[in-house]
Amino acid sequence: MMKIFEADLSDPEHANAVVFLLNSYAHSPEGGGKPLPEDVRYNLAGTLHGRPDTFVVLAFENETPAGLVICIEGFSTFSCKPLLNIHDVFVASGYRGQGLARQLFDHVETIAKARGCCKLTLEVLEGNERARAAYSKFGFSGYELDPEMGQALFWEKKL
Repeated sequence: MMKIFEADLSDPEHANAVVFLLNSYAHSPEGGGKPLPEDVRYNLAGTLHGRPDTFVVLAFENETPAGLVICIEGFSTFSCKPLLNIHDVFVASGYRGQGLARQLFDHVETIAKARGCCKLTLEVLEGNERARAAYSKFGFSGYELDPEMGQALFWEKKL
């Protein structure tokens, strides 16, 4: 039986599941194809637990971790309300194609509405067609203020 819930990262089972699933994601082509560094695996759950603006939704089938969504609350200045960024999404290979991502997103959306968030945001790699199709089906689309200015781009500068 599939259970979907907000993780309690002080619970070792939940903490271990987050690290296991995120490391599995990191190993995939969409996650960069490399394991998480040892210090990240060691510190991730505790660091996430210490951030009041962050939460994790987990899916378990019986005792097996099946999927996760890591969310970080931000703020929309144009709406003067919180927003929720879906930072990481991963469904283990044996659970794909069964509607689990939809269930995870529905749970996240319920939490976001309870927090008074005005929108959900996420980033997706251009070549990740499966994820792009799912997110579009879930109601996500490119972000733009004015069509003449085009869609927003996600950039980074590593420090």
